[in-house]
Amino acid sequence: AYHSVEISNPTADDTQTNKLQADIVRTIDDGHAVVANIAGTSTDTNGNTHSYEGGHYISVTGYHDGGKTVTIADSADPNTASYQISVEHLADWIATRGYSTN
Repeated sequence: AYHSVEISNPTADDTQTNKLQADIVRTIDDGHAVVANIAGTSTDTNGNTHSYEGGHYISVTGYHDGGKTVTIADSADPNTASYQISVEHLADWIATRGYSTN
C-alpha cells in the first residue's frame, strides 16, 4: 500500500532529501514507482528546464548511483516523456507538497 510523505518547507532539508532517496530506492526495488506532487521549475541532468507553476504529478520510475539521480516519467510533454534529475532537485521540486511511496 502507498502512503504519503509531506515536505512542507519551501525547500527540502538534508533529512527530507535523504528520506526521499531511500524511499525511491526501496519503492523501485519493490517493483513500484514513486508518485511526486511537484510545483515550480526544475532543471534535469541535461540542463533542460521543466516548469509546472500550477502543480503537476510525475512518476519516479528508476534511479542511478544509489538514488542520487532518478528517472522521471512525465506525461505532460511527449517530447520529454522521460528524463533524469538529481534527487536534490526533485526534493526541492516536491517542497511544499509531497510524494507517495510504498
